[in-house]
Amino acid sequence: MATLLPPPKRQKVYHGVPAPEPEPPKQSPHIVVQFVNEEDGQPLAPAVNLPANVSREGLEALVNKLNTKDEDPVPFAFHISLPADATTPGAPTRIAIAKSIEEDVLSHPSHAFTPEDVFVVRCSPQAVFKVRPATRCSSTLSGHTSPILCASFSPTGNLLATGAGDCNARLWDLFTETPSHVLSGHKGWVLCVEWEAMERKLATGGHDGHVRLWDPKTGKPIGDALKGHTKWVTSLSWEPIHLNPSAPRLASSSKDGTVRVWSTLTRRCEYTLGGHTASVNVVRWGGGGLNGKGVLYTASSDRTVRIWDAEQGRPLHTLKDHAHWVTTLTLNTDFVLRTGPFDHLGKKTTSDSEAQSLALKRYNALVSTAGELLITGSDDHTLFLWSLFPSRTSSGDASAAAAERGGKLKPLARLTGHQRQVSHVAFSPDGRWAASAAWDNSVRVWDGRTGKFVATLRGHVAAVYRLAWSADSRLLVSASKDSTLKIWDLKTYKIKTDLPGHTDEVYCVDFVADKLVSGGRDRTVKIWKN
Repeated sequence: MATLLPPPKRQKVYHGVPAPEPEPPKQSPHIVVQFVNEEDGQPLAPAVNLPANVSREGLEALVNKLNTKDEDPVPFAFHISLPADATTPGAPTRIAIAKSIEEDVLSHPSHAFTPEDVFVVRCSPQAVFKVRPATRCSSTLSGHTSPILCASFSPTGNLLATGAGDCNARLWDLFTETPSHVLSGHKGWVLCVEWEAMERKLATGGHDGHVRLWDPKTGKPIGDALKGHTKWVTSLSWEPIHLNPSAPRLASSSKDGTVRVWSTLTRRCEYTLGGHTASVNVVRWGGGGLNGKGVLYTASSDRTVRIWDAEQGRPLHTLKDHAHWVTTLTLNTDFVLRTGPFDHLGKKTTSDSEAQSLALKRYNALVSTAGELLITGSDDHTLFLWSLFPSRTSSGDASAAAAERGGKLKPLARLTGHQRQVSHVAFSPDGRWAASAAWDNSVRVWDGRTGKFVATLRGHVAAVYRLAWSADSRLLVSASKDSTLKIWDLKTYKIKTDLPGHTDEVYCVDFVADKLVSGGRDRTVKIWKN
């Protein structure tokens, strides 16, 4: 029997009108793309000719195929720099490729590119893990009876410490999101809390001028207060683990214009750094220095930033470029120094020497490209990017040039654009970006190596107080006087998620793994997660 063919398909009819012919897919132009390394501008592969509609994932796979240096595939972020004549003031200076070159670059409103151009795509390797952006408040913890002034996650992210105006610091357990200990002892507001990078001790500084050490496991004080400052303590910083794994020292800066370095073993002040003529607002303990023994960076209201050798406490440099109080300071190694031997793999160290070698490895991996960089922010609305100890691989040109100028160091870049005082500046964990928050309601993102302006993040309706980066450097969160937190997407430079919930100004924010914590004037600690 002959095979019966099925009857022909009935044509779909819309109210008696046959369906329109399907449109043929639009031809995508072919373009020449040159992939270059973002850091040194070296080509990663020869120029390739490909359709403009290749997706971002396709470009990533292609770069990993062409780039023979890395065995394992690396996630990349791609961007194209806008030519100088096409940038409008205040608009982003680069286009991040989120979908494809066709959608993001060729149809960009500036019309700076045509399919005939050679597209120089800058590739920057990303962290191999991804942090999920927080979307909801998972718990609201009350306990403090006055505004929360500082909050800090422990290096492993298991504990959280907050300090408030009720003279107490509190420890919170992040697994159960419940209060764990109350640390009472200060006679004034607790202005700063700082974890030692191995999570063995916690230091708090108060308005009473005392520095106190606590054992986070039991919540008990370790000895009595460290007394010596005559005015309140403005900031604390621990010696990095890769320099001193067994008993790191602690530096405290104060409104009285001095910085004291305390030995945690003898509980004595090893030395005092006097030299600033007004309040020292920030102290940071860097891991580099002339012989790799560590340096102290201090920023003060006398308009100077001073650099000290941490071994003997002798002054190395004085940076006098700011025209007003220097209120904030960040190192590109902040995250690595703060987390010490703990990385995203979460493996435990068994001995101090093992922790030291792990911390040193992480530190060296970060400073091998650009050395330890420093950004200072001031009430003169500007920031400066400094490279005081160029990486050991580069030549001594900078120091030779400084010697010619009579020892005066020049900043790498002056970061201008804020309209009001700068409240906080923070380097991303991988050191590629820096973000600054100011009283002009905006956050600005800068290139962490060159100090070039990248984009302005607008959305807050009041002063922005604090910033925090996610560990993979893909997300930035800001805390503001307008009572909200905002998570920013660094591909589009727009808000990714808005986190309202606080009923008053948010003074502090911190980011660890997939969790965010914030505290402020409404006296509650909020934990946010995905």
